[in-house]
Amino acid sequence: MATVRAVAVRLAVLVGSLLVASFVVFAVCQALPGDVAQQILGEQATPEAVDALRQRLGLDRPFLVRYAAWVGGMLSGDFGSSYLTGVPVGDLIWPRVAVSAWLIGLALLLTPLVALPLGLVAAVWRRHWQGFVATAASQVGMAIPAFWTGLMLVSVFSIRLGWLPANGYVAFAADPAGWASHLVLPVASLTIVQAAMLTRYVRSAFVEVLTEDYFRTARAIGWRRIPGLLRHGLRNVALSVLTVLGLQLAATVVGAIVIESVFTLPGLGSLLLTAVGQRDLQVVQGTVMLLVVTVLVINALVDVSYQVLDPRVRTGDLR
Repeated sequence: MATVRAVAVRLAVLVGSLLVASFVVFAVCQALPGDVAQQILGEQATPEAVDALRQRLGLDRPFLVRYAAWVGGMLSGDFGSSYLTGVPVGDLIWPRVAVSAWLIGLALLLTPLVALPLGLVAAVWRRHWQGFVATAASQVGMAIPAFWTGLMLVSVFSIRLGWLPANGYVAFAADPAGWASHLVLPVASLTIVQAAMLTRYVRSAFVEVLTEDYFRTARAIGWRRIPGLLRHGLRNVALSVLTVLGLQLAATVVGAIVIESVFTLPGLGSLLLTAVGQRDLQVVQGTVMLLVVTVLVINALVDVSYQVLDPRVRTGDLR
């Protein structure tokens, strides 16, 4: 019963967060300097023509009326239409969702698969050269921006070795092998930076497990160090991994926008940057809101997963 109540509370918080986020996104976009109608028609347009276009686009309506219409449209799946082209924003967004979803999803999947063994090595052999190398690698990875990592990978694997394409994208349905080859470098660039950050937290979590009484007891009854850590400490480490992954999600989304620009991937990031440059506010609002919804929903799922992984969360006893 406590679990159901906690989930219900988390869902209520999620709905409130989405409402606040939608208001902030809309308000910030509307507060940007410049007149959309003037930009569309050009500087030579007459004031009468500009006023007529603003009226046709609904920009002359009160702020709250426009906000309510935008939110109501999104709830029904209508993100509005591009101010510049008249194309529905949904038609611009949905074809690009798969590209960004593959990039972000694969990076989030690979990040713990890389960070867990590196953090384990850094913790168990922290006083040996293996642990020093793993720790140093994570620190170097944290210091390197994702875009620079992408450029270095392109320089090595695309330009010098010619193994992988430097940019572009191929749909999975059209060519699975080509799809995979075009995603290797972007996913690797995003994963390296995120895994480096996560490795530090995994190392700290494993070091803490090594000092716990239950682990000493496991060692005393015959468990070897690595199997004992994996059997008796992995659940505690998993909580740290989930927490940090939830915190890193927003950074991963932002990093994906940069990576899409580096590798010219036709995802949400490139659409957002183009719309910002053209001041196409309807596209900007719809794209940003979709990304915000993704981050908030996944963070809510992470919070709910604590109920499964840690009985103390269900009982409220976190001592």
